[in-house]
Amino acid sequence: MTRSMTSKTSFLRGLLSRRTVLAGAATSVLLATGGLARAQAQLDQPAPAFTATTAEGKTVSLDSYKGKTVVLEWTNHDCPFVKKHYGSGNIPALQKEATAQGVVWLQVISSAPGQQGHVDGPTALKLNKDRGAAPTQVLLDPSGQIGKSYGAQTSPHLFIVNPQGVLVYKGGIDSIATAKVDDIPKADPYVKTALGELAAGKKITHASTKPYGCSIKYGS
Repeated sequence: MTRSMTSKTSFLRGLLSRRTVLAGAATSVLLATGGLARAQAQLDQPAPAFTATTAEGKTVSLDSYKGKTVVLEWTNHDCPFVKKHYGSGNIPALQKEATAQGVVWLQVISSAPGQQGHVDGPTALKLNKDRGAAPTQVLLDPSGQIGKSYGAQTSPHLFIVNPQGVLVYKGGIDSIATAKVDDIPKADPYVKTALGELAAGKKITHASTKPYGCSIKYGS
């Protein structure tokens, strides 16, 4: 073999080796993020189906609410951003306003056992009673299966499914990403506005916004 051919062979081997290392690194990143990068619920597509256990121990599915607008709200009672919206009464008021108009509001708790925000059913119900919250149901998702299927990232993180079962909104509750109660009146209330536009048969102005809050405490 000539010196030129040997050099070319060494170069190709080195290139393949680097590609193998990069591919392995990319796989490691996906595993470290729990596959969330691959599991983003898509707007204007059918919302990911699920069956879940409620805080009362009942079983419900997303399909059972077909024909109604559904809000999915990821929550963690220990998160300062969640405390902002519950302590001020902002989310409870929005829940009551929405459910009074026939909207199904589902709280989802995806904190894994031993992680911040993880609670059992009775504790979740007591928390809501103490805070004056009024969701339709509280869904317990300790495995994180529902959260990961939607690509839920923060608490709060909200999604709206229209009566046809199509995802029409995903993102933050409003436009100011702080834990300061004083910022609530200044913010653009994305979820409130989206629900109003949907009820009026209008196209949602801001259908995809940036969520903010505490990272969801999924299990490993």
